[in-house]
Amino acid sequence: MKAKKLSRRRMLRGMLGGTAVAVGLPLLDCFLNDNATALADGRPMPVRFGTWFWGLGATNNIFVPQSTGTSYDIPEQLAPVSRVREHVNLITNLTAFRDGEPNLCHYSGWVIGRTGAAPKSGGQRPGETIDITIANQIGRTTRFRTLTAAATGDFRNTVSYETPNAPNPPEISPMDFYARLFGADFQDPNSPEFKPNPRLMARRSVLSGVMGEIKSLEKSVGAPDRERLDQYFSGLRHLEHQFDQQLTRPEPIAACHAPPKLTSESAMGGEADMVKVRHRMMTDLMVMAIACDQTRVFNMSYSNAQANTTRAGFDKPHHTTTHEEPIDGTLGYQPHCAWFAHRAIEEWAYFVEAFTKVREGAGTLLDNVLIYANTDHGDARIHSLDKLVAFTAGRGGGRVKTGLHVNAQATGVSRVGYTMLRTMGVDVPTWGSKSNMTSSPLSEILV
Repeated sequence: MKAKKLSRRRMLRGMLGGTAVAVGLPLLDCFLNDNATALADGRPMPVRFGTWFWGLGATNNIFVPQSTGTSYDIPEQLAPVSRVREHVNLITNLTAFRDGEPNLCHYSGWVIGRTGAAPKSGGQRPGETIDITIANQIGRTTRFRTLTAAATGDFRNTVSYETPNAPNPPEISPMDFYARLFGADFQDPNSPEFKPNPRLMARRSVLSGVMGEIKSLEKSVGAPDRERLDQYFSGLRHLEHQFDQQLTRPEPIAACHAPPKLTSESAMGGEADMVKVRHRMMTDLMVMAIACDQTRVFNMSYSNAQANTTRAGFDKPHHTTTHEEPIDGTLGYQPHCAWFAHRAIEEWAYFVEAFTKVREGAGTLLDNVLIYANTDHGDARIHSLDKLVAFTAGRGGGRVKTGLHVNAQATGVSRVGYTMLRTMGVDVPTWGSKSNMTSSPLSEILV
C-alpha cells in the first residue's frame, strides 16, 4: 500500500555533529498514481518536446521501406533504427511546397518543415520555429525555456528562431554546455541543502527595479519601437521566471544525476568520428538536463543543412559529394553519399536510445517526450523538395503511437509540424501558409 500522506516536499530531518540537516526525498512510487503514469494528486507527468536535425536527407532507394504500418521492412540505410523502431515513427513521401518562391538549396525544406511557410530569400525566416511556439506553451516554468545544441562545431548552425531576425545560437562545445547546465548555477534537486545563489538574488532585484520603467517607456514611443520593446520585455519576463525558478527549492527528482565534470574539450573538426563524439557527449548532457527538468523544450543538430561532414581518407565533404559523385551503375546510388547518410541515421538512433535509458515513473523518459526529426532535402543530388523523410520519437505522455511507417502520399511536410503542435497542446485550427497550410494531422500516429 502506498503511503499517500507523504508529500513530494517531505524532508528527512536529523542532526549531524550538532547541526540540523534535511535531505529531500526522490520521486518515489508513492508520489505517483496507482499506474505510475501521473503524480498521486492527479497532475500528469511533464511532457517535453524536442527536435533533431540532419542535413541532406537520405538515400531513398536504400532507406524507404516498401511496406507501411507496424511490420515494415528495414532497408540497408535504415538499419540503425531497428534498435529503436518500437519508439519511433518514420514518415516518408512528404513535400515542401515553394508557393512560387525559389528553391533555396539546403534552406527552403527545413524552414517549411519548422515554420509551415516558404521563405522568399536565404536571409528570411517566415516567423518563429515550431520549438518556440511550443516553448511558449510548456516552457515557462523551467530554468531554460529552450535548449539548443549542435554537433557541427559552428554556432551559426541553428534551426531555432524566436522571430525572423532572432536566432537561438546553439551550444557547440560539450564543456561549455556542461558548465551552462551543471555548473555553479545548477540547483541539484536531490541535494540535502538549498542555498539561493546571492548573485541571482541581486540580479533578480535589479530586474524587478527596471520592469516598471520599461512599461512606462512603451507609452512614449511609436508602434515599431513598441513592438521591439515588447519582444525585449517578453525576454525579460522569461528571465524573471528563470530567476524565480532558480531561487525556489526544486522538488526531488530520482532520475536526476549531474554527470561527472568534463575536464577536456572534444576536437572541433568536421570529420565524422569527431562529430559523432561531440554529438554523443552533448546528447547525454541534454538528456540529463531534461531528466532534471531544467528544460522541457530542446533542439539538437547532428549536421548543418549543407552537411559539411567529412570522411577520413576521402577528399570531399558530404555536401560536395552529393554534387560530384557519380551514381554507381550496379548499386543505383552514390555510395559515399550513402555512407554519410548512414552515419546520420546511426546518430539519430543513439539520440533516441539515450532517452530510453532514464527511468521515469512506470516507464522511461522517452515515454513522456515527443521528438520531431527533419532534414532539408529529399534527393540532395538535385535539391528536391519532394520525397522528404521525417521521424518522430517518443509517446508524448501516451498521446502518440510508435513503431509505424507512414507514407504521407506526397502531402505537405507541414502536417508533421501541425501534428506536433496539436499533440503538445497548442490549440490552432490550422498551421502554415498558402499550399503549406494544413488542418490535417497525421492521424495514423495519434492515439
